[in-house]
Amino acid sequence: MLAAIRKPLWVIMSEFWKTTALDEMTNEQWESLCDGCGQCCLVKLEDSKSAKVFYTNVVCYLLDQNACRCNDYENRCTLVPDCVKLTPDNVGDYSWMPEDCAYRRLSEGRKLAWWHPLVSGTSSTVHDSGASVRGKVVSEADVDHGELEDYIVDWVR
Repeated sequence: MLAAIRKPLWVIMSEFWKTTALDEMTNEQWESLCDGCGQCCLVKLEDSKSAKVFYTNVVCYLLDQNACRCNDYENRCTLVPDCVKLTPDNVGDYSWMPEDCAYRRLSEGRKLAWWHPLVSGTSSTVHDSGASVRGKVVSEADVDHGELEDYIVDWVR
């Protein structure tokens, strides 16, 4: 079992996400916004006529399904060419990002969710709340890509 991660002192003292614009955050601050839900790692399908995006319960083969973190974060964009590196400049460009994504929430002027580790002080709340993909997904390595429509889900927040 993974140990809960507690808020670092610099987070407690500053609650930087409330006062710092996304494009003014340090790399450490930016990276700490990831809540570890894993929803952005879900394989998505787009209807070519309507442009509507559908989420599946299939995840990138690099995702650690228990921790909901990338197994090779530093090399993910090389290993998975369609993996997107979010930046303050492009976060608003991806309408397919889950509604509850911290990057999306802040870019839209909304607050972080109560279960976000920066708010709750522990990494377990993202899983306890049901916001993460833990226990809900299968790896793309185990799925026939011709059958992805069979894996469409409606629980993505």
